[in-house]
Amino acid sequence: MHPFSRRVSTIAIFMLLYISGALAQRDDSLNIIGSKDKWSYHFQFTGIMQGHPAFNALYSGQNSLSNKAEQAFSVTSTLFLGRKLWKGASVFMDPEVAGGKGISSALGIAGFTNGECFRIGDPAPALYLGRIFIRQHISLNRTCDNDTSAGDPNQLCGEKIPTRRITITAGKFALADMFDNNSCSHDTRTHFMNWALMSNGAWDYPANTRGYTWGVVTELVTPKFAVRFAETAVCTTANGETFDLNVAEARGETIEFEKNFKLKGKKGIVRLLGFRNLSRAVNYQTAIHNLLNRTDTTMNVNSQTSYGGLKYGFGLNAEQQITANTTLFFRTSWNDGRSATWAFTEIDQTVSAGLNIKGHKWKRPNDIVGIAGLVNNISKDHWDFLNYGGYGFMLGDGQLPHYGSELITEVYYSAQLAKTLWISGDYQYVQNPAYNRDRGPVNVWALRAHVEF
Repeated sequence: MHPFSRRVSTIAIFMLLYISGALAQRDDSLNIIGSKDKWSYHFQFTGIMQGHPAFNALYSGQNSLSNKAEQAFSVTSTLFLGRKLWKGASVFMDPEVAGGKGISSALGIAGFTNGECFRIGDPAPALYLGRIFIRQHISLNRTCDNDTSAGDPNQLCGEKIPTRRITITAGKFALADMFDNNSCSHDTRTHFMNWALMSNGAWDYPANTRGYTWGVVTELVTPKFAVRFAETAVCTTANGETFDLNVAEARGETIEFEKNFKLKGKKGIVRLLGFRNLSRAVNYQTAIHNLLNRTDTTMNVNSQTSYGGLKYGFGLNAEQQITANTTLFFRTSWNDGRSATWAFTEIDQTVSAGLNIKGHKWKRPNDIVGIAGLVNNISKDHWDFLNYGGYGFMLGDGQLPHYGSELITEVYYSAQLAKTLWISGDYQYVQNPAYNRDRGPVNVWALRAHVEF
């Protein structure tokens, strides 16, 4: 085993054993320590080995996916802590360890193939505080009409949650925790692994390089629909770690409407999302103009020092149960594509669809088969920027004379081997990586291990 893999495995096993011994009291829902103590403890560990064989490439740039055979290992380990405060209120804190990297350090594919890795240069395991937030439920019910929480991560087991309520969440969190959810295509630890399948690819949601932000989310929730709105911080640089405190000039605003319905007696959900981000993101045409006039030849998305970067767009997200064991999903999103991508990934338009099938027919009810396809595109301004030799924080082959839609197909099988252990095999076929018909196609394989309790 590679020395780095040994170090990561040792850390993960140590954490797992320590938490298992110290917090051994569990109920059948896998919630550690009952709700009578007003505490909630959960744990997850996910390790992914991913690689690809050599593929054809006419040329490469500094942000290209390597055309030589390679493999990479990534790991995340999270402890989810929760504590009841007063009626309807609770606080949560999630320390996390992450290490390793994606293939080619997560460069060269807009719909990147491993949603558990980050655009971080140093692959050494690092401990950080992923989330710390307070959540307050305010009941709008005239009677005692509540749902009982099952005690998932960042929820208290047995908590009575009003079916009609206003919920306010404030602190540090991932916007994807509350927006653009999808039961088939959202959790890269158990479902699809591609970035553009875990969230709508053209939604450049505010986040630091690890996917978290600071802010406030307000939700109106009823049994039939929900509306949520967020004001959140953006970073000072693209894919950065330092948040911009000048919220008058730099911030993200996100709104989502969610509707529950039934089609021929089968459950369905549709979500419509809109967003608007302000930052220091450079305008693509301005960068090209500066290059041609030789006033700034860097062609880098972080070359702008003043504010004024604006990106806005929308997304549609739907899922529909077809049978008791099969669910179909669909996503599409668009952004204006004038200013540089600042946080998520370099996609300006995307469409994806797929389905999940549970394994009841082959007597493996907790196993899941998933298959999905997606089409990613960028704006003409974005294409011109890359063709003139520009570099985003993920893409840049040095040129882009022959543009093509990035086409990705993903297939996975997730097998539950024990009550707390899942093993998955995953395959992704990537055509025109980074929108470049002069490179690829790429065959990407992965093996994933996931533990949670």
